[in-house]
Amino acid sequence: MRVLVAGASGVIGRRLVPLLTAVGHDVIALSRSTGGPDMLDRDAAVKAVRRIAPDVVVNMLTAIPAALNPRTLARDFELTNRLRTEGTRHLLEAAPDARHIAQGLAFAYRPAEGLAGEDAPLWTDAPAQFAPNVRAMVELERLTVGAGGLVLRYGHLTGPGSIYDKNGSTTAAVLAGRMPIVGDGGSVFSFTHAHDAATAVVAALDRNVSGALNVVDDTPMAVRDWLPAFARKLGAPAPRRVPAFVAKLAVGGFGVAFMTRLRGADNSRARLVLNWRPRHASFLDDQE
Repeated sequence: MRVLVAGASGVIGRRLVPLLTAVGHDVIALSRSTGGPDMLDRDAAVKAVRRIAPDVVVNMLTAIPAALNPRTLARDFELTNRLRTEGTRHLLEAAPDARHIAQGLAFAYRPAEGLAGEDAPLWTDAPAQFAPNVRAMVELERLTVGAGGLVLRYGHLTGPGSIYDKNGSTTAAVLAGRMPIVGDGGSVFSFTHAHDAATAVVAALDRNVSGALNVVDDTPMAVRDWLPAFARKLGAPAPRRVPAFVAKLAVGGFGVAFMTRLRGADNSRARLVLNWRPRHASFLDDQE
Protein backbone atom coordinates (compact mmCIF):
# COMPACT_ATOMS: atom_id res chain seq x y z
CA MET A 1 0.00 0.00 0.00
CA ARG A 2 1.02 3.60 -0.55
CA VAL A 3 1.14 5.02 2.97
CA LEU A 4 1.55 8.70 3.79
CA VAL A 5 2.86 9.42 7.29
CA ALA A 6 2.08 13.03 8.19
CA GLY A 7 4.25 14.08 11.12
CA ALA A 8 6.92 11.51 10.33
CA SER A 9 9.68 13.21 12.32
CA GLY A 10 7.93 12.81 15.69
CA VAL A 11 8.69 10.23 18.39
CA ILE A 12 6.29 7.70 16.87
CA GLY A 13 6.92 8.59 13.24
CA ARG A 14 10.64 7.87 13.54
CA ARG A 15 9.78 4.31 14.62
CA LEU A 16 6.87 3.89 12.23
CA VAL A 17 8.43 4.77 8.87
CA PRO A 18 11.11 2.04 8.91
CA LEU A 19 8.62 -0.55 10.18
CA LEU A 20 6.20 0.20 7.36
CA THR A 21 9.01 0.02 4.83
CA ALA A 22 10.27 -3.26 6.28
CA VAL A 23 6.89 -4.97 5.76
CA GLY A 24 6.70 -3.83 2.15
CA HIS A 25 4.63 -0.66 2.09
CA ASP A 26 5.47 2.27 -0.16
CA VAL A 27 6.00 4.97 2.47
CA ILE A 28 5.99 8.71 1.95
CA ALA A 29 7.14 10.63 5.03
CA LEU A 30 5.99 14.23 5.43
CA SER A 31 7.18 16.65 8.08
CA ARG A 32 8.03 20.34 8.15
CA SER A 33 11.50 19.53 9.50
CA THR A 34 12.28 17.68 6.28
CA GLY A 35 10.82 20.27 3.93
CA GLY A 36 7.22 19.10 3.85
CA PRO A 37 4.27 21.48 3.54
CA ASP A 38 2.75 23.44 6.39
CA MET A 39 -0.30 21.31 7.13
CA LEU A 40 -2.10 24.42 8.43
CA ASP A 41 -1.78 25.97 4.97
CA ARG A 42 -4.82 24.46 3.35
CA ASP A 43 -3.77 24.98 -0.27
CA ALA A 44 -0.21 23.73 0.23
CA ALA A 45 -1.32 20.73 2.27
CA VAL A 46 -4.06 19.64 -0.11
CA LYS A 47 -1.82 20.05 -3.15
CA ALA A 48 0.99 18.00 -1.61
CA VAL A 49 -1.22 15.16 -0.41
CA ARG A 50 -3.19 14.94 -3.66
CA ARG A 51 0.08 14.67 -5.56
CA ILE A 52 1.08 11.72 -3.38
CA ALA A 53 -2.32 10.00 -3.87
CA PRO A 54 -2.01 7.72 -0.79
CA ASP A 55 -4.04 4.61 -0.08
CA VAL A 56 -3.62 5.26 3.65
CA VAL A 57 -2.96 8.48 5.58
CA VAL A 58 -1.40 8.11 9.03
CA ASN A 59 -2.02 11.35 10.90
CA MET A 60 0.69 11.93 13.50
CA LEU A 61 0.57 15.73 13.31
CA THR A 62 1.78 17.36 16.53
CA ALA A 63 4.10 20.16 17.69
CA ILE A 64 4.55 19.14 21.33
CA PRO A 65 7.19 21.05 23.34
CA ALA A 66 10.19 19.14 24.67
CA ALA A 67 9.25 20.17 28.23
CA LEU A 68 5.72 20.61 29.54
CA ASN A 69 4.53 23.24 32.01
CA PRO A 70 1.05 22.52 33.42
CA ARG A 71 0.47 26.23 34.06
CA THR A 72 0.95 27.11 30.36
CA LEU A 73 -0.27 23.89 28.76
CA ALA A 74 -3.12 25.50 26.82
CA ARG A 75 -0.78 28.07 25.28
CA ASP A 76 1.98 25.54 24.63
CA PHE A 77 -0.43 23.21 22.81
CA GLU A 78 -2.11 25.83 20.63
CA LEU A 79 -0.20 24.73 17.52
CA THR A 80 -0.70 21.04 18.23
CA ASN A 81 -4.42 21.58 18.76
CA ARG A 82 -4.67 23.41 15.44
CA LEU A 83 -2.83 20.57 13.71
CA ARG A 84 -5.24 18.09 15.29
CA THR A 85 -8.25 20.00 14.00
CA GLU A 86 -7.37 22.11 10.94
CA GLY A 87 -4.58 19.76 9.85
CA THR A 88 -6.90 16.77 10.08
CA ARG A 89 -9.52 18.55 7.97
CA HIS A 90 -6.90 19.27 5.29
CA LEU A 91 -5.75 15.64 5.21
CA LEU A 92 -9.32 14.39 4.87
CA GLU A 93 -10.12 16.90 2.15
CA ALA A 94 -6.97 16.01 0.22
CA ALA A 95 -7.44 12.23 0.42
CA PRO A 96 -11.16 11.52 0.80
CA ASP A 97 -10.88 8.00 -0.61
CA ALA A 98 -7.90 6.97 1.50
CA ARG A 99 -8.09 5.17 4.79
CA HIS A 100 -7.21 7.46 7.71
CA ILE A 101 -5.48 6.41 10.93
CA ALA A 102 -4.88 9.14 13.51
CA GLN A 103 -3.02 9.58 16.77
CA GLY A 104 -5.30 10.08 19.78
CA LEU A 105 -5.00 10.22 23.58
CA ALA A 106 -5.72 7.46 26.09
CA PHE A 107 -5.32 9.75 29.13
CA ALA A 108 -8.10 12.18 28.29
CA TYR A 109 -10.91 10.15 29.87
CA ARG A 110 -13.15 11.73 32.49
CA PRO A 111 -11.90 10.69 35.96
CA ALA A 112 -13.70 7.65 37.38
CA GLU A 113 -12.94 4.39 39.13
CA GLY A 114 -11.31 1.57 37.20
CA LEU A 115 -9.70 1.48 33.77
CA ALA A 116 -11.41 3.24 30.89
CA GLY A 117 -12.64 1.35 27.87
CA GLU A 118 -13.07 3.12 24.58
CA ASP A 119 -16.75 3.85 25.24
CA ALA A 120 -16.00 5.84 28.41
CA PRO A 121 -16.57 9.60 28.10
CA LEU A 122 -13.70 11.96 27.44
CA TRP A 123 -12.89 14.69 29.96
CA THR A 124 -14.62 17.54 28.14
CA ASP A 125 -15.01 19.50 31.41
CA ALA A 126 -11.33 19.14 32.32
CA PRO A 127 -9.40 21.93 34.10
CA ALA A 128 -8.85 25.00 31.95
CA GLN A 129 -5.28 24.24 30.89
CA PHE A 130 -6.22 20.76 29.61
CA ALA A 131 -9.71 21.43 28.25
CA PRO A 132 -8.54 22.81 24.84
CA ASN A 133 -6.50 19.65 24.29
CA VAL A 134 -9.52 17.46 24.97
CA ARG A 135 -11.73 19.56 22.69
CA ALA A 136 -9.15 19.21 19.92
CA MET A 137 -9.07 15.45 20.38
CA VAL A 138 -12.87 15.26 20.30
CA GLU A 139 -12.85 17.10 16.99
CA LEU A 140 -10.04 14.97 15.57
CA GLU A 141 -11.96 11.83 16.49
CA ARG A 142 -15.22 13.20 15.10
CA LEU A 143 -13.58 13.98 11.78
CA THR A 144 -11.54 10.79 11.51
CA VAL A 145 -14.19 8.32 12.62
CA GLY A 146 -16.81 10.19 10.59
CA ALA A 147 -14.71 9.44 7.52
CA GLY A 148 -14.59 5.75 8.42
CA GLY A 149 -11.13 6.01 9.96
CA LEU A 150 -9.43 4.72 13.06
CA VAL A 151 -8.07 6.66 16.06
CA LEU A 152 -5.35 4.97 18.08
CA ARG A 153 -5.50 6.41 21.58
CA TYR A 154 -1.97 6.35 22.93
CA GLY A 155 -0.99 6.64 26.57
CA HIS A 156 1.90 8.59 28.07
CA LEU A 157 4.54 8.17 25.40
CA THR A 158 7.86 6.58 26.34
CA GLY A 159 10.96 5.49 24.50
CA PRO A 160 13.67 7.34 22.56
CA GLY A 161 12.89 11.01 22.08
CA SER A 162 10.12 11.07 24.68
CA ILE A 163 10.06 13.03 27.93
CA TYR A 164 10.88 9.75 29.71
CA ASP A 165 13.96 9.07 27.59
CA LYS A 166 17.41 9.36 29.18
CA ASN A 167 17.60 12.97 27.98
CA GLY A 168 13.89 13.73 28.45
CA SER A 169 12.48 16.50 30.60
CA THR A 170 10.64 14.20 33.01
CA THR A 171 13.74 12.07 33.52
CA ALA A 172 15.73 15.22 34.24
CA ALA A 173 13.13 16.38 36.77
CA VAL A 174 13.17 13.03 38.57
CA LEU A 175 16.98 12.96 38.66
CA ALA A 176 16.99 16.46 40.14
CA GLY A 177 14.38 15.57 42.76
CA ARG A 178 11.94 18.08 41.25
CA MET A 179 9.02 15.71 40.60
CA PRO A 180 7.14 15.01 43.83
CA ILE A 181 4.21 12.76 44.57
CA VAL A 182 1.31 15.19 44.82
CA GLY A 183 -1.49 14.43 47.26
CA ASP A 184 -2.34 10.75 47.16
CA GLY A 185 -0.51 10.27 43.84
CA GLY A 186 -3.69 8.64 42.63
CA SER A 187 -3.48 9.32 38.89
CA VAL A 188 -3.26 6.05 37.00
CA PHE A 189 -0.89 6.23 34.04
CA SER A 190 -1.17 3.95 31.05
CA PHE A 191 2.06 4.25 29.09
CA THR A 192 2.81 3.52 25.43
CA HIS A 193 6.30 2.90 24.15
CA ALA A 194 6.94 4.46 20.73
CA HIS A 195 7.72 1.05 19.24
CA ASP A 196 4.37 -0.33 20.42
CA ALA A 197 2.59 2.74 19.07
CA ALA A 198 4.16 2.06 15.68
CA THR A 199 3.40 -1.67 15.62
CA ALA A 200 -0.27 -0.92 16.31
CA VAL A 201 -0.40 1.16 13.11
CA VAL A 202 1.23 -1.66 11.15
CA ALA A 203 -1.27 -4.14 12.57
CA ALA A 204 -4.20 -1.82 11.77
CA LEU A 205 -3.26 -1.67 8.09
CA ASP A 206 -4.10 -5.35 7.72
CA ARG A 207 -7.52 -5.07 9.36
CA ASN A 208 -10.71 -3.28 8.47
CA VAL A 209 -11.17 -1.52 11.80
CA SER A 210 -12.66 1.89 12.51
CA GLY A 211 -13.56 3.87 15.61
CA ALA A 212 -11.14 4.28 18.53
CA LEU A 213 -8.77 1.88 20.26
CA ASN A 214 -6.67 2.23 23.41
CA VAL A 215 -3.09 1.38 22.47
CA VAL A 216 -1.39 1.23 25.86
CA ASP A 217 0.77 -1.09 27.93
CA ASP A 218 -0.51 -3.98 30.04
CA THR A 219 0.39 -2.48 33.41
CA PRO A 220 -1.39 0.76 34.35
CA MET A 221 0.24 2.21 37.45
CA ALA A 222 -0.62 4.93 39.94
CA VAL A 223 1.86 7.79 40.22
CA ARG A 224 2.55 6.82 43.83
CA ASP A 225 3.81 3.45 42.53
CA TRP A 226 5.60 4.14 39.26
CA LEU A 227 7.32 7.39 40.22
CA PRO A 228 9.33 5.99 43.17
CA ALA A 229 10.17 2.89 41.12
CA PHE A 230 11.34 5.03 38.21
CA ALA A 231 13.46 7.13 40.56
CA ARG A 232 15.10 4.00 41.97
CA LYS A 233 15.80 2.74 38.46
CA LEU A 234 17.49 6.04 37.60
CA GLY A 235 19.42 6.16 40.87
CA ALA A 236 17.61 9.39 41.69
CA PRO A 237 16.47 10.68 45.09
CA ALA A 238 13.18 9.29 46.38
CA PRO A 239 10.35 11.65 45.36
CA ARG A 240 9.09 13.97 48.07
CA ARG A 241 5.43 14.01 49.05
CA VAL A 242 3.66 17.34 48.67
CA PRO A 243 0.07 18.12 49.76
CA ALA A 244 -2.23 18.97 46.86
CA PHE A 245 -3.02 22.46 48.16
CA VAL A 246 0.71 23.28 48.30
CA ALA A 247 1.37 21.87 44.84
CA LYS A 248 -1.50 23.89 43.39
CA LEU A 249 0.36 27.10 44.24
CA ALA A 250 3.25 25.96 42.06
CA VAL A 251 1.64 24.01 39.20
CA GLY A 252 -2.01 25.12 39.19
CA GLY A 253 -5.20 23.12 39.13
CA PHE A 254 -4.35 20.95 36.14
CA GLY A 255 -0.89 20.20 37.51
CA VAL A 256 -2.55 18.73 40.60
CA ALA A 257 -5.18 16.89 38.54
CA PHE A 258 -2.46 15.43 36.34
CA MET A 259 -0.88 13.81 39.39
CA THR A 260 -4.05 12.84 41.23
CA ARG A 261 -7.04 12.33 38.90
CA LEU A 262 -6.05 10.84 35.54
CA ARG A 263 -7.69 7.56 34.62
CA GLY A 264 -5.82 4.61 33.17
CA ALA A 265 -6.96 2.82 30.01
CA ASP A 266 -7.83 -0.77 29.15
CA ASN A 267 -6.10 -2.20 26.04
CA SER A 268 -8.27 -5.33 25.73
CA ARG A 269 -10.09 -4.20 22.59
CA ALA A 270 -6.91 -3.32 20.72
CA ARG A 271 -5.36 -6.65 21.65
CA LEU A 272 -8.44 -8.45 20.34
CA VAL A 273 -9.28 -6.63 17.12
CA LEU A 274 -5.73 -5.84 16.00
CA ASN A 275 -4.12 -9.03 17.34
CA TRP A 276 -1.59 -6.60 18.79
CA ARG A 277 0.58 -7.04 21.87
CA PRO A 278 2.86 -4.42 23.42
CA ARG A 279 6.51 -5.44 23.49
CA HIS A 280 6.88 -3.17 26.52
CA ALA A 281 4.24 -4.58 28.86
CA SER A 282 5.18 -2.14 31.62
CA PHE A 283 6.66 1.34 31.80
CA LEU A 284 9.36 -0.06 34.05
CA ASP A 285 10.58 -2.32 31.23
CA ASP A 286 13.70 -1.23 29.38
CA GLN A 287 12.81 2.05 27.68
CA GLU A 288 15.02 1.42 24.67
